[in-house]
Amino acid sequence: MLKRTMKRTFLGAFFKKRLGLCLSVFLFTPVFADTIDLAPNHPERYVVVKGDTLWDISAKFLTDPWRWPDVWEFNPQIENPHLIYPGDVIVLTYEDGKPVLKVLKGGESGETKTIKLSPKVRTKKVGKAIPTIPINAIRAFLSKPRIISQREVENSPYIVSTQGNHLVAGAGDQIYARGIPRGKNIRYSIYRTGRVYRNPDARYDDILGHEALYVGVAQVRQFGDPATLTIIDSVREGLIGDKLFPEQDSDINQFFIPHSPDTPVEGNIIEVIDGLARAGQFQTVVINLGEFDGMERGHVLQVLHSGKVIRDVVSADPRDTVQLPESKSGVIMVFRTFDRVSYALVMSAARDLSIRDTVKNP
Repeated sequence: MLKRTMKRTFLGAFFKKRLGLCLSVFLFTPVFADTIDLAPNHPERYVVVKGDTLWDISAKFLTDPWRWPDVWEFNPQIENPHLIYPGDVIVLTYEDGKPVLKVLKGGESGETKTIKLSPKVRTKKVGKAIPTIPINAIRAFLSKPRIISQREVENSPYIVSTQGNHLVAGAGDQIYARGIPRGKNIRYSIYRTGRVYRNPDARYDDILGHEALYVGVAQVRQFGDPATLTIIDSVREGLIGDKLFPEQDSDINQFFIPHSPDTPVEGNIIEVIDGLARAGQFQTVVINLGEFDGMERGHVLQVLHSGKVIRDVVSADPRDTVQLPESKSGVIMVFRTFDRVSYALVMSAARDLSIRDTVKNP
């Protein structure tokens, strides 16, 4: 597979190669897919409405909605590519015998302006333009929850005591922490380690990471060993032993470009968020592939369910068994990565996805 070079920023787009379909959201140097299958009964025009996502719109035109970035067309003539907003009308038309999708700005009635969309770098905030995927389904996972490594568990600053030697501390309370470097940061997020994520069927105790439960935010009042901090906001009570990490920017990019990993990858679903055994569409799962495995935001993976091992009742050997083939269960998209694990959103599911289901290149 040819290596892709992408500079991503949200513009809003997709394009069909054989039907010349194009909407764009990012700057992209494309690798054109050999075949793009069109969805049955795809429309010739579509009016964007509030609540739409680029994935939804792509699904109206393409059998595999995530494939639209593979067939973008780069047009350097466009200086200010436009974002896609509710009320815009997407129209299938032709230029020089080549069908393309254009956007009629202003809607079907009133003044319209035809804009041909092409990938382009854009740094302006997106505002109310339609997102790539349902952001509400993952908003809670974009900033505060995190997965920390064993090294971070062992080496991060931690609460050693509270003012008055109380067992718990909340907003407004003073705490004391060890391991705070002098003068580097003054605001720290407080986390408590939760469940441990391990590789399934590992021959040794292979810890992939630890769930980190968000406790609150504390601000340094005085550096030292221990340092003195005040909890300025909390969602649960702080405890001795809770870990402290420099506060992160919560304004995480909420827009994604779906694409397949450049190299073959294979892993498993190791957790369904909220303690469930199975996951359906728009639920979040944890997979045992992370940044060390080349995972990045927007990677699309297919989910395969292992076939059952059955006894061959026809065989003369009563001990003869055969494993049925894997079956495709759904499609997930990675939206947040850590060292050795990632959060992924279930975009489609032919059946419930389960822990230990295989994930690999689509």
